[in-house]
Amino acid sequence: MLSRAGIRARPGLGLLQHSQQLKRAARLAPAPCRWNSGLPVNIGVLFVPQQEAWVVERMGKFHRILEPGLNFLIPLLDRIRYVQSLKEIVINVPEQSAVTLDNVTLQIDGVLYLRVMDPYKASYGVEDPEYAVTQLAQTTMRSELGKLSLDRVFRERESLNASIVDAINQASDCWGIRCLRYEIKDIHVPPRVKESMQMQVEAERRKRATVLESEGTRESAINVAEGQKQAQILASEAEKAEQINKAAGEANAMLVKAKAKAEAIQLLAAALAQQHGNAAASLSVAEQYVNAFSKIAKDSNTVLLPANTGDVTNMVAQALGIYTTLTKPQAVKTQDEMPQTHEDSQSPAAEVLKAEQGSSS
Repeated sequence: MLSRAGIRARPGLGLLQHSQQLKRAARLAPAPCRWNSGLPVNIGVLFVPQQEAWVVERMGKFHRILEPGLNFLIPLLDRIRYVQSLKEIVINVPEQSAVTLDNVTLQIDGVLYLRVMDPYKASYGVEDPEYAVTQLAQTTMRSELGKLSLDRVFRERESLNASIVDAINQASDCWGIRCLRYEIKDIHVPPRVKESMQMQVEAERRKRATVLESEGTRESAINVAEGQKQAQILASEAEKAEQINKAAGEANAMLVKAKAKAEAIQLLAAALAQQHGNAAASLSVAEQYVNAFSKIAKDSNTVLLPANTGDVTNMVAQALGIYTTLTKPQAVKTQDEMPQTHEDSQSPAAEVLKAEQGSSS
């Protein structure tokens, strides 16, 4: 291998030949690798940057690894053979084709994150670490995709990434490299498969919408029936309460009427027991008799009338005669019972009731 430092211009050669030799040496020199920052020249005193490891060979054999900071080497005997970066390295995995378990061809690519853990193994364990890890990631990706169906590929991307990382770490342990993580960037499916997936999604959404609509209709019907049930229950309870209140009101009204009627009878009896009470009762009966003829034929078309209905004087006289006939036995009985106060078995209220029964008959 030629080096630029070893090329010197010979006497007699022109400038053109010298430039051609420089170009030839540049073509023969190895291309710079991303794993190192360039091979420094050994001048005896070297300063190693942070997060870099310099692999030193002495007379073609591994000697030691320089740590960051100040280091001393022997010129001509020691040579810096590799410069490894200890930082995290990002590698783009090229797009590749893979076949899933259900025979669908996918185009997939990813990103790989690596770190050099052992500079010695990374320098002497593999010729091109980047190429080796990239190929291992691609083959592992194809093998893992062949175990999954198309639907599971989209759902289990995290588990797929973890499986690829584990497979790479198992193989790259002897290389001194550790895979930190692997991420899938893009997954491209064939156009026809994409259309069928879109149709499947639309059908699933329509199905879900139909199910939701039917569930909404069912819930609505249940709510309406429940509302009607509650309304009927409340209506029946309200009717029951109304009937109870109505019955209680009627009972209270009957009690009040009975009490009022009893008090009225007592007052009427007391009034009849006073002086000229019979005359007042006779006048009242006559008035009621006359008023009864004024209401004839108002409630029914069938009417029974006496022969002398048009003779008002005769009617009044007849009413007074009936009342006189009814009051005579009561007057005689009253005179007989005046001295016998301890045998008062009938009250004036009973007499009034008998008078009313006679008048009604």
